[in-house]
Amino acid sequence: MADKIKWGIVSTAKIGLDKVIPGIQRSATGVAYAIASRGLDKAQAAAKDLGIEKAYGSYEDLLADPEIDAIYNPLPNHMHVPVTVQAVNAGKHVLCEKPIALNADEARQLLDLPKDKLVAEGFMVRAHPQWLRAREIVRSGALGELKAIQTFFSYFNNDPGNIRNKADIGGGALLDIGCYTMLAGRFFFDAEPARVVSLIDRDPDFGTDRMTSALIDFGNNRHLTFSVSTQLTPYQRIQLVGTKKRLEIVIPFNAPQGEAVQIRLDDGSILGDGAMRSEIIAPCDQYAELADVFGRAILGEAPLPYGAQDAVQNMRILDAIFASADTGGWVSVG
Repeated sequence: MADKIKWGIVSTAKIGLDKVIPGIQRSATGVAYAIASRGLDKAQAAAKDLGIEKAYGSYEDLLADPEIDAIYNPLPNHMHVPVTVQAVNAGKHVLCEKPIALNADEARQLLDLPKDKLVAEGFMVRAHPQWLRAREIVRSGALGELKAIQTFFSYFNNDPGNIRNKADIGGGALLDIGCYTMLAGRFFFDAEPARVVSLIDRDPDFGTDRMTSALIDFGNNRHLTFSVSTQLTPYQRIQLVGTKKRLEIVIPFNAPQGEAVQIRLDDGSILGDGAMRSEIIAPCDQYAELADVFGRAILGEAPLPYGAQDAVQNMRILDAIFASADTGGWVSVG
């Protein structure tokens, strides 16, 4: 443990308890060292269940612990920037849940923080070998020219008490899962978008976007289209369509921890997927992979591939998608 990064987890949020903390514990570079909640009893119970050494009854007490190197911040969206700022000013590196902020203006506060502490947005998908392998195939030219990306991500949740259904703290489909589908364009096109156009259906009671669809122009006749919803049958898929072949990522976002997954290649020579060939990606934990990407950067073993500036860019694109739905037309990202 002496040569590992000591992580402090701010809150007992479900994503942290179920996914990220187990991932940190499986990582090569880090250990889940402390956890905080607004109630000490809750923190102690989580620490006992997960084998975490320290428990704190306030976020401030955890941030004041000099033994902690890095913070994982899974708080509700409206608390991402304020607590990340607090943590960096307390001398900690911060891996923050997505989205990094409620909008780009808020996210830009992170650019003014001390540069000796790393801040990153927790997109675990970019660390999963299936995304890395798919991009390798795209870059190899095996698909021909990648021209179209289609993404879909949905689940059903109409619980009025769930934070994803609270508009005032950043709930809704676009911020919760549309950030992933948008990110696929940046990742696989290796480019930044020029403009967006979108449609939003808002829940009449919650005020959140319960279904959002967008067309994003990446220039050079490259298009990303997506639909995301918080009130549709659970489903997710990515299609990368080139001039020669199509690549499909079957479970692109919630890849099961510790299980093999597959990507599929199809040249379209037989309709109905008759020519499809599967490639199995070995079992892994994408949260452990993300913890190690961040951990190696903290240790100075590798550069951080995506930092605060990248997170601001993600928010600029999401802002443009919201703006397009409001104006009813194309909105420039630049």
